[in-house]
Amino acid sequence: MGYKRAGFQVLGNVEIDPKVNEMYCKNNHPKYNFCMDLREFNALDGLPEELYHLDILDGSPPCTTFSTAGQREKTWGKEKKFREGQAKQTLDDLFFVFLDTVEKLKPKIVIAENVVGLINGNAKGYVNQIINRFHAAGYAVQIFKLNSARMDVPQTRRRVFFVANNQGYDKLKLDFKYDEILFGEVRTEHGKPLGEGASVAKALLEKAEPGDIKLTYVADRVAGDSTRYYTAMIMEDDKVAQTITSGGTLYRMADKTIMTDEDIRNVQSFPQDYDFCGNSVQYVCGMSVPPNMMANIATEVYEQWLK
Repeated sequence: MGYKRAGFQVLGNVEIDPKVNEMYCKNNHPKYNFCMDLREFNALDGLPEELYHLDILDGSPPCTTFSTAGQREKTWGKEKKFREGQAKQTLDDLFFVFLDTVEKLKPKIVIAENVVGLINGNAKGYVNQIINRFHAAGYAVQIFKLNSARMDVPQTRRRVFFVANNQGYDKLKLDFKYDEILFGEVRTEHGKPLGEGASVAKALLEKAEPGDIKLTYVADRVAGDSTRYYTAMIMEDDKVAQTITSGGTLYRMADKTIMTDEDIRNVQSFPQDYDFCGNSVQYVCGMSVPPNMMANIATEVYEQWLK
């Protein structure tokens, strides 16, 4: 969606999950669609000739194994199955599977997004391997750590982007300084009320104070319990919204309610008419790069390199 906003044509996509793939096709209308594991795609012969002449190949290999919110090293090398019913697969090697795709299609430019945790701690070894693979394939690569809050997105979302090319371009410059957009500017008038079974959470939420970015902070202060509500975020009107997560509960400080689907869509900079095809709006947005964030990167790549 971000590339479309920047004026690019979406030629094709590879997506392992049928439900997500249906949604992707409904909204982006790729000319060539491959609903399969990327490993299967890499083994295909006779691909359309257009796919061997791409300006940009973009990929976001699943990043949960590197997220600082997860178990990180404990999950490396182990198979994992997402809730969509996909087949089990190891995730920490998918970046290298994506690099196999790079070597297969040989696009002019490669852009790959991941969590900041990828460049922290023991994961730095993976980064060195990724860089070496890019170099071996003939690509010069740069790594950018960007925050969507300065990229015309009403959300703080820090992500790492690998930008590589095999055309000998000058170094890319990415320095975004949009004014921050506060949550109060984009939220709906009324949130979703808490259910009858959430009386404890409701009582805690009523005692929330400015700066309580998670409900667990309130629970710790009020009841000395920091083991609950760790994934329950609280958004304040006078601050940029925190990172939208694919799970957990997202509360609104202003009226002590839960964020609506429209709130989430607005904070993620998704189009008003985006068709989620029955998928959870929070899950989809929590797993996505904000379109405005990607549109800004794509625009700079076009202006500095492709134009």
